[in-house]
Amino acid sequence: MKLTPPTLDVDALLDDRGTGIIVCCGSGGVGKTTTSAALALRAAERGRKVVVLTIDPARRLAQAMGIEQLDNTPRPVSGLRPRRGRKGGSLDAMMLDMKRTFDEVVESQASPEKARQILDNPFYVALSSSFAGTQEYMAMEKLGQLHRQAQADGSYDLIVVDTPPSRSALDFLDAPERLSSFLDGRFIRLLLAPAKGPARLMTAGLSVVTNALTKVLGAQVLRDMQTFVAAFDTLFGGFRQRAEQTFALLQADGTAFVVVAAPEPDALREAAYFVDRLTDDAMPLAGLVVNRVTPDPRTTLSAEEAIAAADRLTAADSASLSAGLLRLHADRVRIIERERHLRERFAASHPAVATAAVPALAGDVHDLDGLRTIGERLARQG
Repeated sequence: MKLTPPTLDVDALLDDRGTGIIVCCGSGGVGKTTTSAALALRAAERGRKVVVLTIDPARRLAQAMGIEQLDNTPRPVSGLRPRRGRKGGSLDAMMLDMKRTFDEVVESQASPEKARQILDNPFYVALSSSFAGTQEYMAMEKLGQLHRQAQADGSYDLIVVDTPPSRSALDFLDAPERLSSFLDGRFIRLLLAPAKGPARLMTAGLSVVTNALTKVLGAQVLRDMQTFVAAFDTLFGGFRQRAEQTFALLQADGTAFVVVAAPEPDALREAAYFVDRLTDDAMPLAGLVVNRVTPDPRTTLSAEEAIAAADRLTAADSASLSAGLLRLHADRVRIIERERHLRERFAASHPAVATAAVPALAGDVHDLDGLRTIGERLARQG
């Protein structure tokens, strides 16, 4: 039996003043950035004060919003078209600079002298620029900063977050714990172990480990690491505390997760994993957006009927243009059937997840009008 999932009411989600954060998540290449921008624009034109945070290395969001360059500072987007009776909306856009965000955390938590010692350390420079999980962690940090700012001065009443293009969508939720665990881990603490009291018994073993690390990493790298950990020691607790606070913020009633997928097996499988994880972590799921769905043909001609007709035409005329068009139609119908089957299979395993299907556009989104079209298609369900 065909199972029809509940419909994701996008406008109701955007108009709900109790919703202060929307997190768009999913695997890479499924249109999270476009979805985030379209939701943010539609919310702003419906009267919300919105900031959208993107983590998109291609910088397509800046181009679509008419901003020459996005950075770690929110930039106002011009050209909004408020809907009738929906005055007062605004839209800012920004792109995460993970190193700058990491620097801001250090500067806010340490004395100027200690902060400079940390910021100049080569190990810190490598950690803040390229350590696995840093981007996801700093996305959470920046979300926390924006939320605190919004609470303090009322500058925004809705934050839309475009999560990093990770190998796995789950990385966004796991990274804060991974990074804070690394910074607070036993091995890092071992590097600082004092050679006195019970620790004196470990000195010989620690020397063996240190000598081995020196051979692998080099003496200078190991010294940089030890210097960094010594300077950073007072900030360890703060990192873990903020990770826990942001995780709690993501679980709060004012947050809504929108899982984004494409009508493809891997993307929907990843979406299913994410839905299950959100459920396990008691995080509020608004629904699923399936992007780039092949539009239904404006005919009831089946793939089998099209192929049969094409074969008859080919038999009569080997160069028949009509036969070629019929075969293209058959290919498209089969794609539609495959996509529908994948979506129905997802609905069967997650029947309570509200869903919005967005038909594919003829071209790429490169301006506000394109984002408006996506927003309209998101809202026009059923």
